[in-house]
Amino acid sequence: MWPLFALLLGLLVGSFLNVVIHRLPRGESVVHPPSRCPACGSRLGPLDLFPVLSWLFLKGRCRHCKAPISPRYPLVEGLTGGAFLLLALRFPPPLPFGERSLEALFAFLFVSILIALAFIDLDTYELPDPLTYGLLALGLLSGLQGGFSEALDGALRSAGLLGLVAGYGNLVLRRGKDVPPDHPVGTHQVHLAALAGAALGGGVGMAVGFGNWALNARMGRPLVLPDLLSLGLFPLALFLRPDPLQALLDGLLAAGGLALAGGLYWAVRDRLFSGSNPSRTPMASLMEGQASPAFGPPKDPNALVQEKAPLEAPVAMGYGDVKLLGALGAWVGLKGAVLSLFLAALLGALFGLLFSQRKIPFGPYLALGGFVALLYGEDLVRAYLAWLGL
Repeated sequence: MWPLFALLLGLLVGSFLNVVIHRLPRGESVVHPPSRCPACGSRLGPLDLFPVLSWLFLKGRCRHCKAPISPRYPLVEGLTGGAFLLLALRFPPPLPFGERSLEALFAFLFVSILIALAFIDLDTYELPDPLTYGLLALGLLSGLQGGFSEALDGALRSAGLLGLVAGYGNLVLRRGKDVPPDHPVGTHQVHLAALAGAALGGGVGMAVGFGNWALNARMGRPLVLPDLLSLGLFPLALFLRPDPLQALLDGLLAAGGLALAGGLYWAVRDRLFSGSNPSRTPMASLMEGQASPAFGPPKDPNALVQEKAPLEAPVAMGYGDVKLLGALGAWVGLKGAVLSLFLAALLGALFGLLFSQRKIPFGPYLALGGFVALLYGEDLVRAYLAWLGL
């Protein structure tokens, strides 16, 4: 009965996720007004909203105006129902006072947010901060990694890992050229924190990064170490300490702290002062999670994919993906996040080879990789280590 209940619950949650996917990028409320046909505006009744079956019964058309209804609506509902079913087979039912009573509920929240993020990224090439940071907060509270401290370490190191991957990728694309620094915080502080963390310890690295942030705010202008220097010295700093692996982990920890804090800063600042800073730099937009920066006042909020101003410098990856991997790290740890990243890169490469004309952002691949890591991550890692004979 538990798997069947989870399936039905997932179908209902999937119906709500369709609302979130449609309305959240437009800045609309997800609870009001009630669901309506996007073509004729007629309010939908209970018979129109039954997951999957309503779409099949109505033959994919509105009951009132006969306009076609996208098959993506039952797709999202079916995906959510199937994901809940798989989770129910992995996690026990939420019985009162049970030792693992809340694991299934947290897992349901995890996959629900991932599905919403994946489809929003497909539509807008952006990962909304309320969802990514909400996923991060739930991961810290869930206890699936054994405790708050372990979840926090996993989140910071995972975000730091992809932040550095993005940094090196951007540096290669720019052929070693630096970009205008952000004020007061941007990717330069992430790379500086990684360098100091690898050389002196994670806590010291974070202190250096946040200190540079505070100094910039105090001076009113950015004072940064060029990326070519900070990223170039990072591999050398790993061997300044007796244990290079621990130095790497400390560098990732410090970088992740600055990446997640800096992204949160820009997200809150833009929400409070929307459109008031048209001179913000491209990398600041990347820290907010955009695929490319939007200069000037906000455009029409009803436009799903808004026209972006061209980047002043090529970039390999936006920080929305960095924050998403950090959130995944809170749920599945650094090993699980690395597995998620590997699976995402593999799936992205395969899809790119098969469908070269269809551009897919990286977020959906990361979301799928994270779901696989939560369900089967430990088994896959053990099987891989056994195959290596370790």
